[in-house]
Amino acid sequence: MSNIVLREISLNSGQTVQLVRGSITVEEVDAIVNAANSHLAHGGGLAGAIVREGGQEIQKESDAWVQQHGRVSHAEPAYTGAGRLPCRYVIHAVGPVWGEGDEDAKLAAAVRGSLRLADRLKLSSIALPAISTGIFGFPKERAAGVIWQAILAYFRDNPVSGIGLVRLTVIDQPTLDAFQPVFQGAQQV
Repeated sequence: MSNIVLREISLNSGQTVQLVRGSITVEEVDAIVNAANSHLAHGGGLAGAIVREGGQEIQKESDAWVQQHGRVSHAEPAYTGAGRLPCRYVIHAVGPVWGEGDEDAKLAAAVRGSLRLADRLKLSSIALPAISTGIFGFPKERAAGVIWQAILAYFRDNPVSGIGLVRLTVIDQPTLDAFQPVFQGAQQV
């Protein structure tokens, strides 16, 4: 099954943001974002699916990253090649675990950090998942608002960003249900 664009918003800064139903592992963009842990141990959830689909080289590159740079922070994601995935890079963003404190700021930092890294890599398109809403337990409706506001703030603060397309790619219906009101309330920003 191919991914389906459910909503599309054009930002005044020139970017297009889409809400997409489907698997991030089939996105044909420059980079996909992995909802990672700080050790880049990609065992389960989205991270496990990315390694299963893309190949063990993603885990090997992640291990090498951590050996060289240490644990990954919320604000400074890591990146690796994409193995067999149809994108060029996987950006490994560390979202907060619900209950650890300051979750909204940490989630926003993970989104902004992913976009900043995409700009540093001179990428024009990126697909983001609903970071932290799976096994990390961040409430989906709250995450939708934080992620949306972080995207808007990034492009407001970086008007010459080379990123033209941001796809929020969500595989499950409960998460889509949480994100759709955010997109319905913002036809053009």
